[in-house]
Amino acid sequence: MSELEYFSTIALYSAMIVYAIAFVFYVVDLANRSGDASVAKQRSEGGVRAGADAASAAAATGGDASGGTATLLRAATGTSDRAGAKQPRSRALRIGFSLTVLAFAMHLAATVLRGIGAERVPWANMYEFALTATCAIVLIFLLVQFFVDLRFLGALITGLSVLFLGLTKINFYVEIVPLQPALDSYWLVIHILVAVLAVGFLTLSFGLSVLQLMQTRREVRIAAGEPGGMDFLASFPRAVRLEDLAYRLAIIGFVFWTFTLIAGSIWAERAWSRYWGWDTKEVWTFVIWVLYAGFIHARATRGWRGTRSAWLNVIAYAAVIFNFTIVNVFFKGLHAYSGL
Repeated sequence: MSELEYFSTIALYSAMIVYAIAFVFYVVDLANRSGDASVAKQRSEGGVRAGADAASAAAATGGDASGGTATLLRAATGTSDRAGAKQPRSRALRIGFSLTVLAFAMHLAATVLRGIGAERVPWANMYEFALTATCAIVLIFLLVQFFVDLRFLGALITGLSVLFLGLTKINFYVEIVPLQPALDSYWLVIHILVAVLAVGFLTLSFGLSVLQLMQTRREVRIAAGEPGGMDFLASFPRAVRLEDLAYRLAIIGFVFWTFTLIAGSIWAERAWSRYWGWDTKEVWTFVIWVLYAGFIHARATRGWRGTRSAWLNVIAYAAVIFNFTIVNVFFKGLHAYSGL
C-alpha cells in the first residue's frame, strides 16, 4: 500500500466515524421533533375544545362561529396559521449538519488522495465508484441547502453513506492498480462523472418519495379522525410539497442519467467498436432510464400523482441500487472489471 493510499484509507475511516456521529444527531433531532409535536398536539386539543365551546356559544347567540370552526379544521389537519413558515432548526440538527460538512471534507480528501495515488480518476472499480458516488451524494445534499432546506434528509444521507462505504470497504476494497485498456479513455471520465451526479440527485428524490408515502399515510389517518402516528412528520412539509420536490430532483437526475447513456455508448464504440451490445450492464442502465422516463411522463401527462407516483420513483431507485450491487457482482459481461 502506497503512502497516499494509506492516508486515503485513514481519511475514509475518519469520514465514516464522523458521518455516524452526525447520523446520531439527526436521529436526536427527529426524536425532538416527535416530542415537540406531542406537546403541540396537546395544545391543539385544548384549542379544539376552546374552539368548540366558542362555536357553540356563538351559534347559541347568533354570532360568528368561523373562528371556532377554523380552530377545529386546523387541529384536524395538524396545521396551524404558520403552516409553511420556516421551522427553527434545533441544536441537534445544526450540530448534525456541521458534522456532515466536516465528514464530507474528509470524504473528499480520501477520494482525491486515492486519485492522486493512482494517477487517474478514482472510479475504475466498485470500491472507487462507491467512494466517488457517495461523495457526490453528500455534496449535492449540501449544495441543495442553498436553494431549499432539506436538512431533514440528513439521517438518510449520512446513514446511506456509512452503509455503502462500510460494505464496499469490507467486500470490494482493492489496492491501486493500473487501468485496463478499455477504461483508459476520457469518455470514462465523462460517463462516470454524469452517472455519480445522477445518482446523487436520484438519491435525494428517493428519500423525499419515502417521506411522501409516510406523510400521506399520516394525513389520511388524521383526516379520518384517527391518530396519525409518526409525530416527527408534523414539522415536515406536506405530502404534496414533498412530491413536488421529489419530482423536480428526479428530472435533474434523469437528465444526467440520459447523458450517462449517451457517453457510455460513445465510450463503448471507442473501446469495443460498437455503440450498443446488449451487455447486462448496458441493459440495466437502459431499464433505469425507462423507469425514470415513465415516472416523469406519467406524472406530467397522465396525472399520476400521490402514492402511485412515489412508489414508481422508489422502484426506479431500487433498480439503480440493483444495477450497482447485484448486476456488478453476479452478472458477467464486458463490465465485469467493475467488480474488481
